Amino acid sequence: MTSTTAAEDKKIVLERIAKLLADFPPDSTPDEEFLGAQFDAGLAYVHFPLGSGGLGLSRDLEPLVVTRLTEAGAPITTGRSVGHLAAPTIMAFGTEEQKRRYLRPLFTCEEVWCQLFSEPGAGSDLAGLSTRAIRDGEDWVINGQKVWTTLAHAARFGMLLARTDPDVEKHKGITYFIADMNSPGVEVRPLRQMTGDATFNEVYLTDVRIPDSQRLSAVGEGWRAVNTTLMNERVAFMSHTIARRGSGPIGQAVDLWKSRDSHDAVLRERLMRLWVSAEVNRLTGLRAATNLAAGNPGPEGSIGKLVYAELAQNIYDFCMDLLGPEGMLYDTYEMRRPKDASLVKDDPPARMFLRSRSNSISGGTSEIMRNILGERVLGLPSDVRADKDIPWSQIPRS
Repeated sequence: MTSTTAAEDKKIVLERIAKLLADFPPDSTPDEEFLGAQFDAGLAYVHFPLGSGGLGLSRDLEPLVVTRLTEAGAPITTGRSVGHLAAPTIMAFGTEEQKRRYLRPLFTCEEVWCQLFSEPGAGSDLAGLSTRAIRDGEDWVINGQKVWTTLAHAARFGMLLARTDPDVEKHKGITYFIADMNSPGVEVRPLRQMTGDATFNEVYLTDVRIPDSQRLSAVGEGWRAVNTTLMNERVAFMSHTIARRGSGPIGQAVDLWKSRDSHDAVLRERLMRLWVSAEVNRLTGLRAATNLAAGNPGPEGSIGKLVYAELAQNIYDFCMDLLGPEGMLYDTYEMRRPKDASLVKDDPPARMFLRSRSNSISGGTSEIMRNILGERVLGLPSDVRADKDIPWSQIPRS
């Protein structure tokens, strides 16, 4: 697009939002059709180029789009897929052919994505992964196991990390692939959580062949692409609290308080303290999104993720105390295979109480967040790394 001022860019976006909502009213338009129209209007990712779901404008305008569309009741893709994490990685590292092939169906959730990162022996230490990729002509042959893979049972594609060179330092021998989850040799098994749900999975990869055309990073340089994905994941983890004050877990707690008609002064003070903390964290999330939009990702993403995880647990602890003995009742432990992995749903408080236990693990453990903040913000000495500068093949593993 031609050079314009910030005010003109904002006007363009607002006009496109108005036209989108007028032509495709969210309350009467199927989600997939609305999301396709949103992509075609350049309102999927406004900072992406024209034709790739964007308008080539500043990322500063992204929160404006999210807020206006959310207020209008537009469908939200977060929770239906982790494609919102794949999109910026594909845009930054993918070929033009990959962008044309994947970005639109990824955004509309016609093709659900999952994240094939964590392994039984490589969770917090993701760079220690052992899934191997060996070149065979124009293909790569993949063998290994992934775990805690959200929505793998519903996914069409997966963001896959595999080790292509075991004889270099562990961060340097990793390559990033796009894996077809329907390929022969891909086996998905449910991991049942204490809620009774099986949103997570373990994935076994046995002689899975991936064409080199589905390699996303340069060979051995997958860690750069991983950081793009993880940076967006930490902001996205708390994104549902950004759009509206009083949303998310604290909104559920307030609604429960009102429904109980409680006059307990101690519980009322506790609820207000939680509400204030939730609002502070929401504002921190807005700052993180703004900095990310400006291309200056700061520590707010890690701060917000760390605080949100513990705050959500505290909020649902409060809900259980408010319910009293009723909180021990549970709707059902029958195993469900949800097609939506949203962190906050309309589930009963008892179910969300159990679900919130995982918040301090998923998307980067709270311990890892503290390490990041201690080292990169406070300037504290980093943890001792006995495996530094040692080839991955020489690192002892259990």
